[in-house]
Amino acid sequence: QVQLVESGGGLVQAGGSLRLSCAASGGTISTYGMGWFRQAPGKEREFVAAISRSGGSTSYAGSVKGRFTISRDYAKNTVYLQMNSLKPEDTAVYYCAAVRTLGYNTIRQSDEYNYWGQGTQVTVSS
Repeated sequence: QVQLVESGGGLVQAGGSLRLSCAASGGTISTYGMGWFRQAPGKEREFVAAISRSGGSTSYAGSVKGRFTISRDYAKNTVYLQMNSLKPEDTAVYYCAAVRTLGYNTIRQSDEYNYWGQGTQVTVSS
């Protein structure tokens, strides 16, 4: 089964950028749909972005569309989340998730994902 390790989180000022990485091991990401979710203190986990196993389709939450970009590097077996124009409300723990799938669609529902990373903290100061 695949293991996921996120990195790249940190403290950034509003308007700044961060790139999160999700390195996969124990499986090749070409057979997995991948997603990013986040959870702020006192709030439920929410969908951020997803990418299909082929990389041909992406999907974003309305709150991040136009600011965040999800991508995947098959050679590095890694998925990225480029976050630009960060806002204080983007502060959360960000989680990478994977689901083994034969399909080529993006998956937005967290309960469809089988594998999760440990999370990386993103803090945006105003």
